[in-house]
Amino acid sequence: MMKHLFSCLFSLMFVTSLVANTYRNPIIPGFHPDPSVCRVGDTFYLVNSSFQYFPGVPIFQSKDMIHWEQIGNVLDRESQIPLKGATSWLGIYAPTIRYNDGTFYMITTNVGNGGNFMVTAKDPRGPWSEPIWLKQQGIDPSLYFENGKCYMVSNPDNTITLCEINPQTGEQLTESKPLWQGTGGRYPEGPHIYKKDGWYYLLISEGGTELAHRLTIARSKNIEGPYTPNPDNPLLTHCSLAGQSNPIQGTGHGDLVQAQDGSWWLVFLAYRNYGGSYHHLGRETFLAPVEWKGGEWPVVNDGKPIDPPTSPKDWNTTLTTLMLPTGAQGEAIFIQNPIKENYVKGKTLRLRPHGTLAENDHPTFYGIRQESANMQVETEISAWEGVKAGLSLYQINDGFINFYVERDTVTVWMRLKSISYPVAQATLPKGTRRVRLRIDGDESNYTFSCSADGGEYLTMCSMNCSLLSTEVAGGFTGVVIGMFAEGDASGKWAEFTSFTMKDDRGIGNNLREKALI
Repeated sequence: MMKHLFSCLFSLMFVTSLVANTYRNPIIPGFHPDPSVCRVGDTFYLVNSSFQYFPGVPIFQSKDMIHWEQIGNVLDRESQIPLKGATSWLGIYAPTIRYNDGTFYMITTNVGNGGNFMVTAKDPRGPWSEPIWLKQQGIDPSLYFENGKCYMVSNPDNTITLCEINPQTGEQLTESKPLWQGTGGRYPEGPHIYKKDGWYYLLISEGGTELAHRLTIARSKNIEGPYTPNPDNPLLTHCSLAGQSNPIQGTGHGDLVQAQDGSWWLVFLAYRNYGGSYHHLGRETFLAPVEWKGGEWPVVNDGKPIDPPTSPKDWNTTLTTLMLPTGAQGEAIFIQNPIKENYVKGKTLRLRPHGTLAENDHPTFYGIRQESANMQVETEISAWEGVKAGLSLYQINDGFINFYVERDTVTVWMRLKSISYPVAQATLPKGTRRVRLRIDGDESNYTFSCSADGGEYLTMCSMNCSLLSTEVAGGFTGVVIGMFAEGDASGKWAEFTSFTMKDDRGIGNNLREKALI
């Protein structure tokens, strides 16, 4: 009786918390693409792709699908996630998280370093197993469990393809069988299978992860098909008359989940445009309600476009601080697998150079995702002799802005499509011992300022955010902001005494402050 009462109370609380206008998109802002979600009891677990960054596949948990807490990273050891040579076109693509019979499964693709694999864990916080490599290729693999069997779907040769596997060993038990190629859009991918009311539903994305992105769905009475498309496809897209003026674009690549109260929800990726048709924060995680009547096709958001978030007007709000460790359990990330001896963290963070960001060979970089256009990041550097040390606004290895100190000069440096040039420079007063670098961001510009030995800030320049957008710089991840060190000086170090980033995350008047040191 008490168990039933608790279940009813939870269902009421869940419905109450997700009624109209009580949540705002994106639910996980910034570079958090390709969401996949599952529910275990009263808790939801969600993962995202991570491409060239280490640790890989951030994992979140939530009780209401609104407030998400990152509880770690699934791939937190180099043996799980080799990233040599990875860029935002390579590395860890779309993951899927599923739970079956006491075990969590995460399946994904390491493009350029091994292909499809899965890892398992009893606790979603980890530790997760070593990779279990899989025969069937194609990207965006997913799992479906039924009657003691484990099925895998992926998209080799642009065809959604099914096979049965052994979930313990990864052994493929049946031949790969083609199921569906979608409705004609390019890149049919991101498949997920669900069973409801005697039907197997196959949800996929089509159109590429740009303006033409969309979700489509088909169904069959047999898991092996044939699958009949929904006559009202696409299930979700903003590449339409109704959605064409929406600042939210690229809607697609989603995963359906049923809440404990019986309601259905969709998590999916989209991006927010700024300054016209440009997006620099990357593809983010959004949420939409789903109506799914018995025996019928699901309907997302009543068939309407996703409402854009409103911008907060005031930053003078409650401030919290998140301490991020130099390890796998926080939001902090490296570009590719870090060379550990190049990072020494105590009261300060000492960085030893290894090549350059442009060379893309395990560069010395330690940062976090930019989650809001409105932000301020600041660092203090106390030692930089013989190296370039500072902040980087990093989109891809040939699209970034470095703001650094070298000898007696502070420089704002742009790299765009293999062309590098200084944008602004300032000479430090003789004998300067500490330099503070600050970047202020809004929906249009980044503004760069510096201060010597606690003096007043000097504004050096402003640059349009669109320069780091996917449309201009390339790639399809999102801006990551971090400390870096470059140079060829053997045995030389840069020393950072602080790093903080304030942002509003774009989800209401809730200013946060994150500290890496």
